[in-house]
Amino acid sequence: MPDAYRPLRPAHSRFVDVRGLRYHLWQWGDPGLASVQRPLLVLLHGWMDVGASYQFVVDAFSEPRWVVAPDWRGFGHTAVQGADCYWFADYFGDLDGLLDALAPGAAVDLAGHSMGGNVAMTYAGVRPARVRRLINLEGFGLPRTEPSQAPLRLARWLDELKGPARLHAYASADAVAQRLIKNNPRLAPERAAWLATQWAAPASDGSWHLRADPAHKRVHPMLYRVDETLETWKRITAPMLWVEGDLTDADKWWGHRYPRAEFHERLAVVPARVEKHVLSPSGHMLHHEQPQRLAALIEAFLAGTAH
Repeated sequence: MPDAYRPLRPAHSRFVDVRGLRYHLWQWGDPGLASVQRPLLVLLHGWMDVGASYQFVVDAFSEPRWVVAPDWRGFGHTAVQGADCYWFADYFGDLDGLLDALAPGAAVDLAGHSMGGNVAMTYAGVRPARVRRLINLEGFGLPRTEPSQAPLRLARWLDELKGPARLHAYASADAVAQRLIKNNPRLAPERAAWLATQWAAPASDGSWHLRADPAHKRVHPMLYRVDETLETWKRITAPMLWVEGDLTDADKWWGHRYPRAEFHERLAVVPARVEKHVLSPSGHMLHHEQPQRLAALIEAFLAGTAH
């Protein structure tokens, strides 16, 4: 592997107590950089990712600002909750507690990738006064479910509880980096080398393990309820930026159950202005593949100069 990427704006590690958990944040800049026009920017990572994943985008910003990227519960350096599965509602509770701790009573600019984008969307509808600008990076949501699926879903969850949840171990940081490149062939090797040490950590025996609670891999026992989600989206008041990659292969996740066209139909319920962009060439991990272009889109949108 080549030498690892060297951050231009190194992040500072910070911990806060949120809902009984020791929550970890990566912070760039400080509160002194914030204003009503340029408030705290909160970056929410996706499933099986970490807050440090936004380093490339922050480095590409043209100007410094106060930015925070938390590690969700059970990811990165944030504490493991000690339960046998993760409930999506806890992400909303954690985000609400984080904002109370970081910017009490103030609106923030809120961005999220993938799962983090879904959290940001719903939160912006439930707490519209807390979000000045909203950014969703490939947070498509999930296919529509039917009540008839509930018994088998719950049975699968019960079956998975009977055995320990496990994650793959790696022989070295280089092996982790190679796995990241296998997952995303467009990831630059130097970025993969740097991300590997953020995504995983060495154990006492020399093997490398993901900074993630294996319980995240268990199926969720509750079905995704599209209609309830859309009711929250109807309450969004913040102007919104949507960014997707032209090479994202959603069919590998859902087959033909949830085409992109259906997502954009859902997005139409958002009453606020929605600005859409497609990055090319880019897949799902656009903050890794196209950080400079993504940073330019984000800065222009937050400044109100994008079109």
